[in-house]
Amino acid sequence: MAKLTKKAKGLTEKLGDNQKLYGVDEAIQLLKDLKTTKFDETLEVALNLGVDPRHADQMVRGMVTLPSGTGKTVKVAVFARGDKAEAALAAGADKVGAEDLLEDMQNGNLDYGRVIATPDMMGIVGRLGKVLGPKGLMPNPKLGTVTPNVEEAVKAAKGGQIEFRVEKAGIIHGGLGKLSFSNDQLKANFDAFVDAIVKAKPSGAKGKYLQKVALSSSMGPGLKIDVAQVHAG
Repeated sequence: MAKLTKKAKGLTEKLGDNQKLYGVDEAIQLLKDLKTTKFDETLEVALNLGVDPRHADQMVRGMVTLPSGTGKTVKVAVFARGDKAEAALAAGADKVGAEDLLEDMQNGNLDYGRVIATPDMMGIVGRLGKVLGPKGLMPNPKLGTVTPNVEEAVKAAKGGQIEFRVEKAGIIHGGLGKLSFSNDQLKANFDAFVDAIVKAKPSGAKGKYLQKVALSSSMGPGLKIDVAQVHAG
């Protein structure tokens, strides 16, 4: 474990009470101040929701565009033919194809952050269910990754759009950009992410929906956020 600088040590002592609730702006600044690594860490958010995702009417899943972007380059593969394939390439897709792309993925070339398909390609894509499903890469009409408008979908994937999905324990995790982003950029991403989760509240959610919120950096501590300041959950 890296030795703490005097500055970081002082700040760590400040953290003392791990039950303290922070404002979002305060937490972002504190995580920046506590950073001791040389690499550009990601600001991460975790939300505990009042849902049980084992019930279909309590599933929370969707897409959100982070206004400040993610700070990451997303590799995008597109299943399309003809004009649609050309449009996907023009929009910046990293790999576009049909049967050739299927074969490539079956051979284990799955280094993509997003897979998009035109509706007519789902017969081919369906054969990759066992490969793409576990990685969360299976194109899905509800998420806008099965679409005739591949150009828009590719641009969205490259422009800061991320997927969110609630895990078994009712928790959603997401990356909100890099710590090198300005505080305002990170706060804008936080607000957009939480807003999307609130809007995606499922019909079966009972009681308080947004229960706990925490912010952390890749290597930093988790700071509990005052939910009352975030949204009426």
